Amino acid sequence: MAEKKLYRIGELSKLAEVSPRTIDFYTSIGLIAPDSRSAKNYRLYSDETLLRLQRIVQMKKDKYSLEEIRTSLEEWEKISSEEHVSSKLTDLELHLERLQREVKELEPVLSQLKPKQAKMMFKRLVPQTAACVEALMLLLNKGGLM
Repeated sequence: MAEKKLYRIGELSKLAEVSPRTIDFYTSIGLIAPDSRSAKNYRLYSDETLLRLQRIVQMKKDKYSLEEIRTSLEEWEKISSEEHVSSKLTDLELHLERLQREVKELEPVLSQLKPKQAKMMFKRLVPQTAACVEALMLLLNKGGLM
């Protein structure tokens, strides 16, 4: 069995592109947790923690509050203990929510378009949108969610 790579706080900080203080803070509020401690009592973090930290950072960039982040992470942990599946589903959820926010930001602009401009834009978007909706429906059906 291969030994799991563990990172001290400074290494994790560089990989996730956040400050060690941010990692300390997220650890203190329970968003992330060290996997173990070294012989010299350094906190050691795993690749799974790095992925979780990267998701937290992305959610912060997308303007989620720490409580929203905590809730989202807890929900995904309930759904699946499989980290890879959880990571992919969380990424999909974040992407969909980001798209929703962008669409809401575009609504005022879209209402200002001339009919010909709107028709051209919708003509370009409809096939991609339909393909995305179809893929989501297939995913939901396979998961027995519908």
